[in-house]
Amino acid sequence: MTLLVAVVTFLAAALAGTLFVVFRLAAARPSLPVNLEWLDELSTDRYRPMMRLLDGDDLEFLQSTPGFQPEMASQMRKERCLIFRSYLKCLESDFQRVCCAVKILMMQADQDRPDLAALLLRSQVAFGWGVLAIQFRVTLYSYGVGTVNVRALLKQFDVMRLELGSLTPVSMASAA
Repeated sequence: MTLLVAVVTFLAAALAGTLFVVFRLAAARPSLPVNLEWLDELSTDRYRPMMRLLDGDDLEFLQSTPGFQPEMASQMRKERCLIFRSYLKCLESDFQRVCCAVKILMMQADQDRPDLAALLLRSQVAFGWGVLAIQFRVTLYSYGVGTVNVRALLKQFDVMRLELGSLTPVSMASAA
């Protein structure tokens, strides 16, 4: 009986989480890029600082300096989390813009692309879950627990960015 309750509780939590991710993705209204310049500027390089912001190297250095106080580490974690969350918000926005552009190009295409539609849906769900997991880890990190690895999220973003890049040269060059 206890196992049944645990399974039902897990399934309900998973369903609630999935619905949250889907509604969050559906509610996003990103501004749409309309030129090749935006796509050329779009790169994972602008998010590389995220990988280093919450690693332990700077905290270890801070702790090794004379006059170190524990409050200093706490303050540094707090400030780094704020900066990280700003980057994460920008990454979410760029990801939504890329997905929106892919959807528009799919609608304007001469041929149906069910493979691209499936990739888009999978990527959006995986990205949404990834953002939720990272937000949870950032919260833990702000209290001094664990680390945050953003590589998988950046990879999801890069996959969609590259897919958009493969679709746009002909379509957007004629519109420019």
